[in-house]
Amino acid sequence: MQRIGQVIRLKPEMEAKYRELHANAWPEVLAKIEDCNIRNYSIFLRDGYLFAYMEYVGENFAADMQKMADDPMTQLWWKETDPCQEPVATAGDGVWWADMEEVFHTN
Repeated sequence: MQRIGQVIRLKPEMEAKYRELHANAWPEVLAKIEDCNIRNYSIFLRDGYLFAYMEYVGENFAADMQKMADDPMTQLWWKETDPCQEPVATAGDGVWWADMEEVFHTN
């Protein structure tokens, strides 16, 4: 199992919409997350930053993320959520959710 942390900015004027979308997440999108070997997925909000935590239990993360990106319902979901977000300044070219480095873990 691989633990993954990611960060992105939430546009302040989009917070209510983002909260509403996630309070009513689409079942098809939730099923695709599960199908792509993501477990224990959470998104947290603080001071305009969204922090995502997930556990990947598959064998090929890149392939599973491509499968998710190719899913028509996920594409529609992203059309709703992406306008709410903006990459952090240090994300790098073409990076939406920026990966974070794990510096501590305990069970």
